[in-house]
Formats: sequence, structure tokens, C-alpha cells
Amino acid sequence: MKHKYNYFREGDCLDEMEQIEKNSIHLIYLDPPFFTERKHTLKSKDRTKEFSFDDTWGSSEGYAHFLYQRITLMHQILRDDGSIFVHCDKSGEHIVRAVLDKVFGEKNFQSEIIWSYKRWSNSKKGLLPTHQNIYFYSKTKNFKFNTVFTAYSETTNVDQILQRRTRDADNKSIYDRDKEGNILLGDKKKGVPLNDVWDIPYLNPKAKERVGYPTQKPLLLLERIIELTTDENDIVLDPFCGSGTTCVASKLLNRQYIGIDKSFEAIELSKSRIKNPIKTESNLLKRGRKSYLNADKKALALLEGLKFNAVQRNRGIDAILIEQYDNAPILVRVQKEKETLIESASFLAKAMKIKKSKKSILIQTNHSGLFETDIYYEGMNILKIPSVEIVNILKEE
Repeated sequence: MKHKYNYFREGDCLDEMEQIEKNSIHLIYLDPPFFTERKHTLKSKDRTKEFSFDDTWGSSEGYAHFLYQRITLMHQILRDDGSIFVHCDKSGEHIVRAVLDKVFGEKNFQSEIIWSYKRWSNSKKGLLPTHQNIYFYSKTKNFKFNTVFTAYSETTNVDQILQRRTRDADNKSIYDRDKEGNILLGDKKKGVPLNDVWDIPYLNPKAKERVGYPTQKPLLLLERIIELTTDENDIVLDPFCGSGTTCVASKLLNRQYIGIDKSFEAIELSKSRIKNPIKTESNLLKRGRKSYLNADKKALALLEGLKFNAVQRNRGIDAILIEQYDNAPILVRVQKEKETLIESASFLAKAMKIKKSKKSILIQTNHSGLFETDIYYEGMNILKIPSVEIVNILKEE
């Protein structure tokens, strides 16, 4: 029977997908339990609701059987030109990959996408995990795909952009030339096709988009997946919809959606987000990471020999020393050009108050002006660079 779209359904996706017409879905994205063997809980921003789900299985066999049953059904309801994206992390990625190979076939494996992000975490022995995996499979080789182009690398030679390339007798890539040996210009270049490592920011705790669901993913991540493999009005299914991010992204991109989840709270949350979609724009993606590297290099050079963390995008602080004073951070600021010592000290004093610092260091780089010799803030130490000291000595003489 013909199915109605743009809805959420509470229940086990194994049962609910039986009601979906075979060969009707263009894209399936699922973020299933990760085989972490623990219960996940998190409260909403206003602390009035608690969302949770159980991810304990007891054995890898039990987890594999759970996935196999459901992914087999997903294969049936997916169109021949459809694709499936399965989100996982190191806990169960080997199991997920084995199940997908069995159901969809190794030949229909398209990509292992690495979602890379910066994220704070408590230090532990070993490397800090800052990525998750997304397996991309198609049902057939005739899958829908919309190529996305990205900017060329900063190291790309201009000739690589302008000139046509071909292959020689040894299949080596070379610049193409005419019979007279002149290099031929290439066609217009749209950029570099999107690769399989995606640098998309993790949702920070203060993001307006965040709703307090334990495994909430950023809309930017789901929008990219949807744009790659569907067109407007295509149907997107998320059988473990959680906070509803996939469905919200589908609505924003004019796709139809189906969301399924066993949790009543998750379904209610998803419905509320659909009614009032909130998307956090990423300045990081718009401007690039380098735009955030605005620490004062001249100022930091004065701290050579000390162990410190450089501070970006902060008017009152240039660095924070690794060492602490009385269990509080030691802040460092360097007086800027055309800035009076009073102005510089006031910026640092404000930062001390906000960061609860009990000791700070202000490095004076300009000669003292009128009334600037008696500046005092509790815990602030003012140090003069040698050139300032020499000028003051000469004045005294």
C-alpha cells in the first residue's frame, strides 16, 4: 500500500519498517546504539527532562543479530538508486561493517566517512578520540549521487588548476600538450570533489541547536549526507531518530521524512524540533580554522622559555601559563601598540575577574605615559621589556 510520509512513529523499527512500502526509500541514515555496554542519559537544557537509552548487549553476537535483522529489512525498503549511511564508533564498527557487507554486499561499499571534530575531554592514557565513522553503502551501482566541490588546497600550484592533464604510456599523470608541444588549458574547474574526511564541528554545550539528547548530531552533518544522495522531495528514513536531527535536516532541505524511535520522549522531542527548527550556523566552516588563529605572535615571542597555552579570540588575555597560582590560572597579557598601559591593565583586570585568576602578568611594551606609574590591581604584576627599561633609565639620567 502507498505510505504516508513526513511523520514520526514510536516503536521498534523492526516492526514499524514492515509497514513501509518496499523499494520506496531514497536514503536511510541510522545512528544505532554503539555497543558501548552502558546506559546513556542526559538532561535537557532547562533540566526539566531526562533522555536515556540502554546500550548494553552482553555479547557481540547479540548486537550483530540485532543489527542484521533490521538492516536486512532496510535493504528491502530501499530503492535501487538509494543509499544507506550507518553511524558508528570504535566500540562496534567492526560488527557494523561485517553486517553491511553481508546484507548489501562488499561490492556496494562506497566510502568510510571519517567525521572529524575538535572536542574537549578528560585526559587519559592513550590518544584522544576525535572522530566517528559513517559507512556509506548503496543498494546497487546505480545509486543517486550529487558531487560536491570544495576549495583547492593552499599548496595547489596554479598550473594544476589552469592546465589540462592526461596520462602517458606508463599511465602517469602529466600536463597535456598539442602537436607543437604547447601546454593545453583545461576546462573550467569547479574545485576539488568532496573527500571522505569531514571536518564538521561537534555541537558545543551552548549551541542553540542542542536539545540535551545524549547522541545528538549536528544538522550540518546530516544536511551534507542528504544533499549528497537525494534530490528535493525524495524520502529519507531514520529508524533510530533520537532527537530528530535527520528529519529536521530533511525538512530544511525540502525532503520528505520518516522518523522511528522506541522512546516516547525522543518522539515528542523530534516533533517539537520539526515545528520550530533551530540550526546553529558554523562560523568555523564559513571562515576556516585559520581565521581563528589570531593570537599576537609578537606578544607570544616575549614568553619564549615559558610553558603556556596561547589564547585565541580574547581581548584580555594573550596566554595562560601551564603553572597555576593558588589553584587558579595565571593570565598573561602584552600591552598592544597604540594602547595605553591603563587600557591594557583594565582589559587584563576584567579577564582576571571573569576567569577567577589570583595572579596575572602584564608585559609593558610602550613607554609610560602621564599617570601610568601608579597602576595597581590586586594580583597583577607589571613587567617592562628591556627597551622600556632603557628609555626610563635614560630619562632619569
